[in-house]
Amino acid sequence: MSPSSLSIAGVLLITVPTIAFGGLSLLAHIMRNIPGYLDNPVRRGLWRAGHAHAGILVLFALVAMVYIDQADLSDGMKTLTRILIVAAPILMPIGFFLSVVRPSDTKPNRLIWLVALGGVSLGAGTLTLGIGLV
Repeated sequence: MSPSSLSIAGVLLITVPTIAFGGLSLLAHIMRNIPGYLDNPVRRGLWRAGHAHAGILVLFALVAMVYIDQADLSDGMKTLTRILIVAAPILMPIGFFLSVVRPSDTKPNRLIWLVALGGVSLGAGTLTLGIGLV
């Protein structure tokens, strides 16, 4: 594995405890019946989506680091691909969480667009990686 991919993998692994803490936080909201979570289906759904996307996209990004090093791409394109793929597990969960940050929020605010931006980033990164591997 290249030094760049190893560094990014290290950072991604460091984020795993924060994802676990997020899961614990969601569990606390459920167990303690904290107002604004169980009684707010929009917030509950978006926070669950944020937590799930964070976990799966970090795992995906870790696996992608191995393939990026094997791809037939220039060093600059490999760097761009790493950035695009790692941006998704940052942007998407932040968009889910911050779009309904107040317990009284019944619809997402404009920060929900971070989810779409993360999706575009993920799509562009995986498409570039796939082309580099074919």
